[in-house]
Amino acid sequence: MLLGTFTGRLSPKRRVAIPSSFRKILGSRLIVAKWYEGCLIIVGIASWKALLDRLTAKVDLVTEPVRDTDRFILGSAYEIVPDGQGRFVVPRSLAQYAGFNKEVIFVGLGERVEVWDSEAWSKKEKEVSKKASLMIEKLALEKKERRGK
Repeated sequence: MLLGTFTGRLSPKRRVAIPSSFRKILGSRLIVAKWYEGCLIIVGIASWKALLDRLTAKVDLVTEPVRDTDRFILGSAYEIVPDGQGRFVVPRSLAQYAGFNKEVIFVGLGERVEVWDSEAWSKKEKEVSKKASLMIEKLALEKKERRGK
């Protein structure tokens, strides 16, 4: 399972190394793509299809939201094979989208890794910590309601 938060450095040529603990789990062939809220996502190639299935499960492919999700995520996706030290070049379009400067943050979220610009992550982390207890309560209520149906 991909867990924890790690800091990485982006070289002037946009090279970055994936944390070693993540590399062991992700495998050697990866997908990097735009993700929501201004970050990137990295998943192992084996997990990619399952992730996409979760995003579009039980929805009609001809609906605009599904097409837009496909355009946003699939249209921005790149297959990458990191070198022996886990380094890869972040495609220019993805680095620009995520606003990467010199420092990036890798956030392990179970089966996926989000990659944030360090300043953007700092803001997001503060925002999330303020809402954390409310989100947990909301999720618990939703789970209780689903059981009641």
